[in-house]
Amino acid sequence: MNKKTQLGVPLSAQNRLFVPVLGASGGCGRSTTAGLLACFLAAVGSSVVLDTAPRLTSPWPSWPTEHGAGLASVPPGRPLTRHQAHAAASRSDGPAGKWSVLTDHQDWSHGPLDLPTDPAAWYQLAATGAWQAVVADTCHPVAHDIVAARTKGQRGLTAAWCALPFAVPVLCAPTSGTGVAALQTAVKAITAEGLPLQRMVVVLTATGEGRTPPVVKAAATMLESQVSAVLQMPFDPHIRVHGLSDADRLARQTVAVGSALVSAVLASAHHTWGDPLPPAPVPAVLSRTAVDSRSARPAHHEGVFT
Repeated sequence: MNKKTQLGVPLSAQNRLFVPVLGASGGCGRSTTAGLLACFLAAVGSSVVLDTAPRLTSPWPSWPTEHGAGLASVPPGRPLTRHQAHAAASRSDGPAGKWSVLTDHQDWSHGPLDLPTDPAAWYQLAATGAWQAVVADTCHPVAHDIVAARTKGQRGLTAAWCALPFAVPVLCAPTSGTGVAALQTAVKAITAEGLPLQRMVVVLTATGEGRTPPVVKAAATMLESQVSAVLQMPFDPHIRVHGLSDADRLARQTVAVGSALVSAVLASAHHTWGDPLPPAPVPAVLSRTAVDSRSARPAHHEGVFT
């Protein structure tokens, strides 16, 4: 069977499915989940992972098989072409084909990049590169972000990621008692804030071999009626040792769940916006002259990452 049709009808050139991967707690398998999403979304369109974490806390610089120029080559606040965006991206191989990663490949001793926190800037970067399936590996704790933003009367990062066009959020938690407790707190905060919980897909990541604890099974059962889908990611010894540096060697169970995860995300998107998906909006962009003068002017193939 053709890899491009295994997960359904391929996305059109005008589509842009955005998947922010959110963490209910630390050690929730967020980066692994983001990688598996991009790996299997490659079956339906060009896919990319956006690494929003600081370089020295992120696994992404060491995972791709072919390194690109990295985020350091993306000029902040200046026009960016599609060619520059693709040159900055690294490449990885997987069961569904090649997929891209935008991360920071500078040496450990280099100063940190001043990466934007605004999800709209990351969306614009992905739109400039014309990727059809965009997975954002976020790095903030969901419940803390929502409560802190509400306390300050501001819009939090979680709300901003969820509000991006055609966004299907994926919420991750480890299969442990403390992991489930953090997940339940995050769900309460999401519900209180009026965020699209029913559109979300929940991934429970096994932290070791063995049976799933009863408390995790109970939590999964209770969540099924509140979210779009609940999936359990099995423990994969290859990922534990190598991460996603060689996605072609994933365990059979991991491949099956990765495909099921993409199917769940696509099902949520189609249920929300229809099948096929409508064309994605194109962000407003700035020309080089406009950036210098701080006034906007359309440019069909340029964007600004700021």
